[in-house]
Amino acid sequence: MKISTMTRHVREGTKNVVRNGWMSFASISSIAISLLILGVFLLLVSNVDYMGKQIESQVEIRVFLELNTSELSINALQNGIAGMPEVSKVTFVSKAEGLASMREKMGEDGKSYLEGLDGENNPLNDSFTVQVIDPHQIDIAATKINELNQGKSPKPIVKVSYGKGTVESLFKATKIVRYIGIGLVVCLGLTAMFLISNTIKLTIMARNREIKIMKLVGATNSFIRWPFFIEGALLGFIGSVIPVVILSYGYWRLLRWLQPDDISTILLRFKPFDEISYLLSIFLLLIGVVIGIWGSTISVRKFLKV
Repeated sequence: MKISTMTRHVREGTKNVVRNGWMSFASISSIAISLLILGVFLLLVSNVDYMGKQIESQVEIRVFLELNTSELSINALQNGIAGMPEVSKVTFVSKAEGLASMREKMGEDGKSYLEGLDGENNPLNDSFTVQVIDPHQIDIAATKINELNQGKSPKPIVKVSYGKGTVESLFKATKIVRYIGIGLVVCLGLTAMFLISNTIKLTIMARNREIKIMKLVGATNSFIRWPFFIEGALLGFIGSVIPVVILSYGYWRLLRWLQPDDISTILLRFKPFDEISYLLSIFLLLIGVVIGIWGSTISVRKFLKV
């Protein structure tokens, strides 16, 4: 196609958007509202998934040792646990550190209960805090750690704890929430495609007389189609820019409002703006443009047979 011809198509498509003011406004509004709702759910699902991964990453194994376990046995156990393929990090927590951590958690009100428990009077066990690479393999890692007791007397490991039962229920719950979120986004996406494409169809169908006249005077199908393709793409682009701006600014303001000392961000943090805004913008713009072109293509095709 010649550059001059393409320029003419772009010019005509742009003029059509301006010339058909109210129909263009209706199409742009439909696109903006549909994609805004879809974008809100995408942000919600993305953050639910992000928070689910945070919860899963906080799951860890506590390995409690016998009170009189020697330093040599402790080092051997630590090396054995660290060498497991499921394990990402092993941290030794002495009973003195465990007592200090307990005092910090209990605060001023609990200090009186822990008086006189320092040194030899400390009833706590030395322990390991074990983090795994894949949280869903935590039960496998716990089983392997328990097996380190085999053939040893006395057994150096008293207890391996990771919240068995509760952890599995947590993983199932986060998995169900993710699937529900994805299902909602897919349904909303299909609904948005249907609404947008039909609104653009109405815009094109309102000018079916113009298309038929062009066909009767000898215009080729491609010559007729291209301005409508451009018009559909412009309507989709303009309609998708609006929700992109609203959602990006709104999400940025939300993250600014939720300061780090807020309790909601201490427990669970929202997905960072830079990690989500770019992909969300590209996704919504792409959907808007593609559906705009698709709606125009389907509509124009009906009137090209005269």
